[in-house]
Amino acid sequence: MGYVKVLKSSAYHKRFQVKFRRRREGKTDYQARRRLVVQDKNKYNSPRYRLVVRASNKKIVCQIVHAKMIGDFTICQATSQELPRYGCKVGLTNYAACYATGLLCARRLLKKLDLDGDYEGQTEVDGEMYTVEQEGEKRPFTCLLDVGLVRTTTGAKVFGALKGAADGGLNIPHSEKRFPGYDREGKDFDAETHKKYIFAGHVTEYMELLEEEDPDRYQVQFAKYIEEDIEGDGLEEMWTKVHEAIRENPDHVPPDSADYKNPNPQPKRTLEERKAAVQAKKSAMKAAMEVAAATLEPGSLARPAVFVESPPLAFGNRRDVGLRSAVALHLHPLARARTPPPSSRLSIPPHTLAGGG
Repeated sequence: MGYVKVLKSSAYHKRFQVKFRRRREGKTDYQARRRLVVQDKNKYNSPRYRLVVRASNKKIVCQIVHAKMIGDFTICQATSQELPRYGCKVGLTNYAACYATGLLCARRLLKKLDLDGDYEGQTEVDGEMYTVEQEGEKRPFTCLLDVGLVRTTTGAKVFGALKGAADGGLNIPHSEKRFPGYDREGKDFDAETHKKYIFAGHVTEYMELLEEEDPDRYQVQFAKYIEEDIEGDGLEEMWTKVHEAIRENPDHVPPDSADYKNPNPQPKRTLEERKAAVQAKKSAMKAAMEVAAATLEPGSLARPAVFVESPPLAFGNRRDVGLRSAVALHLHPLARARTPPPSSRLSIPPHTLAGGG
């Protein structure tokens, strides 16, 4: 055998440094996070805010977050699941929903900080580039966009939330190069294309195309729209009303606790009841061991197994699984004695396991 060079020697393993947990899980880009979080020392510990945008298969989440030594703190949040309260019950993950969620988060934050009167943002949505300017003594609320691990391609949904927050009155440094409608080769920005996406015009076009070419697929893919009697040409009007309702009242309404049902209800017990439950488990275990000892005699491995029904256990919940296993082990010692350990199954002939010749 030829010479084999040892690449990972003991010296390599001694110097190996384990990466952060969220890096090992593939959840955090620490190079990007460092640039978003680190603040200059001459800023006197002033927080550096981030507009965190995350998109899943069911909802869009927008948060205003700032970092501390013990972790991130969220001062405001809005999700697309709140949009049904403002008049939109379908399409909660498209570009238009991202814009509305960013707008809702911005208006809610400014109202919380008593800045909603000074900075109203872009009230007439036209898709054009808009940046808030200082008005009066109070400066606008400034934050940075945090997209996480999403690829920042032109027309991505995270930039819809950015546009909504900017039109809502937040000062977020950005340009129009990643908005839908920007031509990379001609370096030209078409605001009408961006406006079409804000009001779900691309969804309207696809609905009309699918309804004409494949009605069966249209009935399946847009079943929720059909249930709500929403047609393609009515989406722009719907989203316009949603924007107006958000500006009118961006406050968060907590869900009614009466609608929540505990999937695993367990009533609270007093100390005496808990002690009694423990004592009942001990008694059941002791009784099971006594029954198992009575059914097993020395040197009687060949006699058939005797199965005795275990006594009922108190409070049969998940915590009794281990106890039931232990009781079963003591109730069936013959089966345990007949079964050899895994390491010796190949060396013992099968006919000797039953105790015969």
